[in-house]
Amino acid sequence: MKNITTVFLAVFSVICWAQEKETDSLGSVKLDEIIVIGKKTSLHQKQVKSLTTVEDYLSQSSKVNMIKRGAYAWEPVLNNMATERTVITIDGMRIFGACTDKMDPITSYVEVSNLAEATVASGQQASCHGSTIGGSVDLKRNKFDQNKTGWNGSLNSGFESNNLQKIIGGSLGYNDTRFYAHIDFMHRDAENYKAGGDKEIAFSQFTKYNISANAGYFINKKNLLEASAIYDKANNVGYPALPMDVSLAEAQIMSLSYKYLPDSGVISNWETKVYFNTITHKMDDTKRPNVPIHMDMPGWSDTYGFYSKIKGRFENHNFLADLNSFYNKSIAEMTMYPKDPNENLMFMYTWPDVRTFYNGLALEDNIAISETDQLRISTNLGFHSNTVANDFGLQSLQIFYPDMKATKNRFLKSFSGNYTKNISPFEFGFGLAYAERAPSVSEGYGFYLYNSNDFYDYIGNPDLKNEKALEGNFSVGFKKNKLTSKITGSYFYFSDYIIGKIDPNALPMTIGASGVKIYEAIDHAVIFNTDFNLEYAFLEHWQLKSQLTYSLGKDNDGNNLPFISPFKYSAGINFQKEKFNAGISALGNLAQNEFASTYGQTRTPDYLIFNINAGYAFNWDKNILKVQSGVENIFDKYYTTYADWNKIPRMGRNVFVNLAFSFN
Repeated sequence: MKNITTVFLAVFSVICWAQEKETDSLGSVKLDEIIVIGKKTSLHQKQVKSLTTVEDYLSQSSKVNMIKRGAYAWEPVLNNMATERTVITIDGMRIFGACTDKMDPITSYVEVSNLAEATVASGQQASCHGSTIGGSVDLKRNKFDQNKTGWNGSLNSGFESNNLQKIIGGSLGYNDTRFYAHIDFMHRDAENYKAGGDKEIAFSQFTKYNISANAGYFINKKNLLEASAIYDKANNVGYPALPMDVSLAEAQIMSLSYKYLPDSGVISNWETKVYFNTITHKMDDTKRPNVPIHMDMPGWSDTYGFYSKIKGRFENHNFLADLNSFYNKSIAEMTMYPKDPNENLMFMYTWPDVRTFYNGLALEDNIAISETDQLRISTNLGFHSNTVANDFGLQSLQIFYPDMKATKNRFLKSFSGNYTKNISPFEFGFGLAYAERAPSVSEGYGFYLYNSNDFYDYIGNPDLKNEKALEGNFSVGFKKNKLTSKITGSYFYFSDYIIGKIDPNALPMTIGASGVKIYEAIDHAVIFNTDFNLEYAFLEHWQLKSQLTYSLGKDNDGNNLPFISPFKYSAGINFQKEKFNAGISALGNLAQNEFASTYGQTRTPDYLIFNINAGYAFNWDKNILKVQSGVENIFDKYYTTYADWNKIPRMGRNVFVNLAFSFN
């Protein structure tokens, strides 16, 4: 395998590239990464698998990895930092999952059919509606196209052979000069998937429904009102890497916004939005055999929020001011049912009705120092407050923290500066930043949360200090004729790094657990990331894309941090001519020898898989039928990666067909 890997790297050099959006030279420093998902540009026609998951699209980014616990709802990891240290939004809205085991990341509540793009911001290069250290991802839905009027719509259908996944969906929209409306529907149903060698992975099935709608009305040319809603429901979701499945994951997301769109003046755009979302998540083990004691673990998360964002331009300054606020209520319960009906039920709050209130102000200025030099400076100031509203839950935590108060207030701040210089054909950039974050609900108030990866029960710590990080980043880009390449790197030095540490004096509650870990703020930790992207067009219709990434993470004792990616690579050759496209690609990891044994991880071997695809677009007047097909993991390799919970194997050979018919 290592020989194959070496040969492959020698031939292709380096991976799969995530598209970057060109911006005005005076607009902003080009540090954010744009991943095209929907119908925004013709790039959608070139996607290898147009009806794949949002997580697959995000994986195009060298900054994003996915922790997988099954075939559904993968957890995004940005700069090798999990969701506690990052911010993920949908159209700028803060949404919080209702699952203590992270089975419901925000990305699971949208579909590729109603998204236009994802903006990936690394570290403090952008902080979207709240404090973040690792970075942010904003999932942006399809917007009104003022160049098109009348009715438009689409029908989508897909099939995947490995898990017999059936996909069907459609959309319908209407635009005129003053009003627009759009509704989108998508349904997925999959059975258990098979790993390489035709090994069936039990409890990996899922069923999902998603409905997205928005409507807007132009009061006049400069003023727009827009309402939107998302309803997403998944049931019968299996998680083979976990001891429990999910009977229901349901999200209702609503918003109302007002946009001021002047055609001249200092202000270029002013958007104010109010929103509400409610998440319901129910874990159960009723379909699992040989369960020692049956449990129900439901959770609920309600969020109310608003933001008011102004963008403008004055002389050589492009500025942004964002005032944002949210109020979140998170509750999670656990009920144990003894096999002896005469014994009492055992009940406790795993999230004791934690109320989180946040008020923040983000300011950013992009300064065009000259035609070749740009400087972006930003700051984010926030007030963060947690209150435990449930007396029983408060008393439970006071067993460990007798002096604990119901309310904990924090002040969070971040600052950053990024400088870029363009000396054609090169572009150089570097930046420095400081950031803070508050503990998550689980880190601060979780009560006996079982981690099936390291077999420990976790208990939160409300007395944790704010986690802090100093960041340094750099980039070097080259673009000339048909060759584009870029190398980026980031170094994070953490103070008061939050991680679970074994408490030998506490007894576990979960049957079979190895012990109890309590979240602590260790003195320091470091994470280093670097990636190299290359894209080369040749022979008129051919294109080579390649990518390499390397990461390293250590705690204050020199131990490896968990879930840090080993050396990762990917490469592909694509052919595009008129209505036809085809390609072959490969991706893999080297062995994870720098694994976090202190935190319960073990070695993961290397792997390399190959994929092939082809597609064609049929046109009738303004109607288009796109056909995309391909084979993933051609050689049916049995493999697992460092990011697969409990070493659950990934999907073996999979043949897919996607059909998309659109009309205008």
